[in-house]
Amino acid sequence: VSKWESAGSVPDLKKVIQMAELFGVSTDYLLKDEMERENRGIAETSGRDSLLRRVSMEEANALLDAKRETAPRLANTVSLFLLSPVALLLLAGIAESPNYNLAEGPAMAVGLAVLLLLTAVGVFIQITDRNKLSCFEYLEREPFETEYGVSGMVKEKKRDYESRYSLGLAGGTAICIVAVIPLLVAGAMDASDLVLFLCAGLLLVLVALGVNLIVRVSTIKESYDTILQEGDYAKNKKRIQAKMGALSAAYWCLTTAIYLGWSTWRQDWEESRIIWMVAGVLYGGVYGIVRMMLKADEN
Repeated sequence: VSKWESAGSVPDLKKVIQMAELFGVSTDYLLKDEMERENRGIAETSGRDSLLRRVSMEEANALLDAKRETAPRLANTVSLFLLSPVALLLLAGIAESPNYNLAEGPAMAVGLAVLLLLTAVGVFIQITDRNKLSCFEYLEREPFETEYGVSGMVKEKKRDYESRYSLGLAGGTAICIVAVIPLLVAGAMDASDLVLFLCAGLLLVLVALGVNLIVRVSTIKESYDTILQEGDYAKNKKRIQAKMGALSAAYWCLTTAIYLGWSTWRQDWEESRIIWMVAGVLYGGVYGIVRMMLKADEN
């Protein structure tokens, strides 16, 4: 025990399993350097966690590699969605300018065609990558345990990545803030419509660049949080999120039923739209109250 506590040696795995069985705890409880006591007690947690799926070192590395591979593509598809209206804005500005002989109809047609093309490319890439990551979805939705050494390995990689994440997040946020400046300056100088359209396009380009950086670094950091079950991927948050998903589905199904029933009875489909407005406003309050109740129940 003295050598174990002083990091001089690590017990044999068979002995660790025997100790875990003897004391009624998980092996992670014995092996982790820092272990937070579960709110519902060690005995209850041990009984519940013993049924959880165990993630091996190979599975953890496979997820990290997959996220690292798809992160640039995900960031690029988000940028494509943001850049898709740029051509439409530029052509609309040129069509509005008397200095260029460009009809508004063809300009709008070409701009919309570019918008739809970029959107289609982005959707195709996202669906393809989603299929590649589908085998890891249970890690994001369900609580699990990790085998010996997995948490330590991921924590070390997360620490090494922390500075790069902070730099990318700060840089992306700064670019998004600066992106508004050209449009503000053009508006203050009472610039022409063409200049305003150009500044609006430049704004989207800069925002696409900033968001690209944010999504790129955040996706990789989320892969570490997923394995460590930290932040939005903590065990209790996964349980709460699953219950909230069921609540959302039931809420909007009930809203739809009320809307259809009321509209059919009153034969007034126009005024019945207020049901959706009221439901949308109430949803935030209902969601927040139920979430707080579930958190209190988890604690």
